[in-house]
Amino acid sequence: MTKLNYTNIARTLLCGGLLLGVGVVARAQEPASQQASPAADNTKTNQRDRNANEPTADQQKENRSDREITQQIRRAIVKDQSLSTYAHNVKIVTQNGQVTLKGPVRSEDEKREIESKAAEVAGQDKVSSELDIKPQQ
Repeated sequence: MTKLNYTNIARTLLCGGLLLGVGVVARAQEPASQQASPAADNTKTNQRDRNANEPTADQQKENRSDREITQQIRRAIVKDQSLSTYAHNVKIVTQNGQVTLKGPVRSEDEKREIESKAAEVAGQDKVSSELDIKPQQ
């Protein structure tokens, strides 16, 4: 067993630990109301994103026109303060002028608003929406 010195004890206390006797350190238990909820089931999303035919963020093209389209759409979305944080963080992937929108939004209205903003920049026939509605619980 390693010997704790005052520096280690102070560091432990600063990191939210609780000292129990000499050389024994344990973390405080969080109340049940603050413990993490069960993880969401993202199986379908993960399967979709593994599909080689589905565009993902790492496939964003680096040509100037695709970057500019993505930037203009992102600016339009972030500028709209009526949209939720979820909506502000949707994925925008542009490949050869074709835009794919992915991620959760809070309502059908937000979904339509984001799709509309993307269509204004890229063109109505150039936007593919894979936005999911996840209402606040």
